[in-house]
Amino acid sequence: MKTINVVAALIVHDGRIFATQRGYGEWKGWWEFPGGKVEPGEAPEDALVREIREELATEICVERYLTTIEWDYPTFHLSMRCYICSVVSGTLTLLEHEAASWLDREHLRSVQWLPADETIISEIETLL
Repeated sequence: MKTINVVAALIVHDGRIFATQRGYGEWKGWWEFPGGKVEPGEAPEDALVREIREELATEICVERYLTTIEWDYPTFHLSMRCYICSVVSGTLTLLEHEAASWLDREHLRSVQWLPADETIISEIETLL
């Protein structure tokens, strides 16, 4: 099975975390933490900064590594490195996603998460 290496930004601010809703593909309408694929030879942290700039027109600071999620989807294996991040400059502007929301602990489970992203919701609750 093919492995896809991605990075995810857990952007935390004032007790809330930023989540985005996919606007395309097989998983359209499902929620995820923003990020994307790591290009060959690219450091994961650099990939995350690039992806957030491309998808949300925002500069972030990658503060620390949190965890790596390994998840088997029907057609590929996902290896997703997750990082705690903060906004440095810009306004989170949706360039690829359908919707976005700042979720507090009470509302964290109110959206339909992609299966891989859902695996770290309990861990995220401790951050908020």
